[in-house]
Amino acid sequence: MNNNALTADSSAKVSLVENIANKTRGPYTPEKYGNVIIPMAIIRRFDCMLAPKNKEIAKIIELLSKNKAVTEIQIEQAVQKQFGIPFYNKKCVTLEQLVGDSDNINANFIEFIKSYSPSVQKILQDLKFREEVDFMIKKGILFEVVKAFSEVDFHPNTTDPITMGHIFEEIIRKYKANAEAGDHYTPREVIRLCCELMMSGADDELKKEGKILRVYDGCCGTGGMLTTLKKYLTSEEGFGISPDNIKLYGEEINPESYAICCAEMLMMNEEAKNIREGNTLTDDKFKGEKFDLLITNPPFGHEWKTDKSAVEAELKLPANRFVAGTPRVSDGQLLFLQNLLAKAEDDARIAIILNGSPLFSGDAGSGESEIRRYILENNLLEAIVALPDQMFYNTGIYTYIWVLAKKVAPERFGKVQLINAIDYYIDQKPKSLGNKRKFIDDKSIEKILNLYKAYDKADPEYSKIFDIADFGYTKVTVECPLYDENGEKVVKRGAVQVDTARRDTENIPLKQDIEEYVKNEVLPYVPDAFLDRSKDKLGYEIPFTRYFYKYVPPRSSEDIKQEIIDNEKAVQELSKAVLQ
Repeated sequence: MNNNALTADSSAKVSLVENIANKTRGPYTPEKYGNVIIPMAIIRRFDCMLAPKNKEIAKIIELLSKNKAVTEIQIEQAVQKQFGIPFYNKKCVTLEQLVGDSDNINANFIEFIKSYSPSVQKILQDLKFREEVDFMIKKGILFEVVKAFSEVDFHPNTTDPITMGHIFEEIIRKYKANAEAGDHYTPREVIRLCCELMMSGADDELKKEGKILRVYDGCCGTGGMLTTLKKYLTSEEGFGISPDNIKLYGEEINPESYAICCAEMLMMNEEAKNIREGNTLTDDKFKGEKFDLLITNPPFGHEWKTDKSAVEAELKLPANRFVAGTPRVSDGQLLFLQNLLAKAEDDARIAIILNGSPLFSGDAGSGESEIRRYILENNLLEAIVALPDQMFYNTGIYTYIWVLAKKVAPERFGKVQLINAIDYYIDQKPKSLGNKRKFIDDKSIEKILNLYKAYDKADPEYSKIFDIADFGYTKVTVECPLYDENGEKVVKRGAVQVDTARRDTENIPLKQDIEEYVKNEVLPYVPDAFLDRSKDKLGYEIPFTRYFYKYVPPRSSEDIKQEIIDNEKAVQELSKAVLQ
């Protein structure tokens, strides 16, 4: 399905859900709509998946239930094996059938949700849905809500998993009461680009037939990155890998997102148990485990002040995840990046989406600079791709895909490729989605991939190759003597005293000789200056925008003058017309 059709289809179904949300107005305030809408959307999807198979599932349940030793989990496994659905509802009825008995809807619906198998029960418990059902009964709106959802078409044959993922993410974006500024659901085309970049640089071992690929997302949200990545890896237009050879794993801190992610896994016949609820920074649910493909869109500008004590405690362990250090507490993006590096197999590929801050924030010797130094000096970074702005639903800022590998290709060793793709997009159609006004279409993805693959032969206007040392610099301290009232240098105990008021620093690129730099750039302006090399600090930054800066000459004064005259004339004519 193309972007226009996908957006139109998901938008139409989201609009239906919005109309249902309005039915709860009164008993619920807008910030509470999600308490009902999110779990009901999940239930309706499950309902639509089970509907055509309920009669056959009922026979299996009846047969296996005769044996008291058979557990509900084992019945789930039997249903999954025969029908490809890893859950069931013992009532084997649909929402439409429940609505048909309107007089008993309250009791029947409670019994209905209690009859779901263990995997679904866990999701509904995490969403605290039973309390909402009781509240809707008390306010007399349960029938209207159930009836409205029974009319929404979430059947798999009309709403594929990708479209359903869009719908879920749009619903949770609209109705999640505790949404934070850092919650940015990742557009599907950006995930596809990440997948292409990772696999384009993968060696034969990762692509080997029969290889089991373990895919990990440490901030998995509603599961969009994991499910979209698998769909593309297994598709004919993608890489044609067998679905059985791809295993998905993820951790998520937000309970609503976690529950929806588990629901997504069940819908796609994945192992929901491989999705764990927890704080990736402080409560690693996959300790010691390694993965082949790692992809994450961590929260931008995530403050980890409350996580600081746990992170620092881990730093004391010999096998901690944050070996390169820690960034400032106001932004934990580089902690999430280190988590991926720690969990990567020797031939693993990594794609992480970050904002501009990790490129340059932090002075020489700071946590951010030391983390960049670790990544660059260990040849872990292959490429950075600058994306267009206005790509995400919740923010319009520029973002960057970092492509990393534990084992880079020989020609990329000691090098980093920067790709400027900010102009590669089309307008988001048929309309924008929140702040998302731009879409990276197939042609744009192909252009970006061609730049990546061409490497040092790519168009230098959009792709540049740098040595690791190009990003490094030495921060040196420049001192000046302290003079007395007679203009003589102040000497104490045989040492010339420094004038701290004149102290300065210089960031000198690693590829430049420090003494030569000082001779040409400092001494002509401050002849008595000298360096205190004991204070030297090594720093790394990636000033992406500077490398692709294009000088635009200012407009001429005559052009500006003429524009002012024209504007004044237009204002005068408008005033005259108004007065007449």
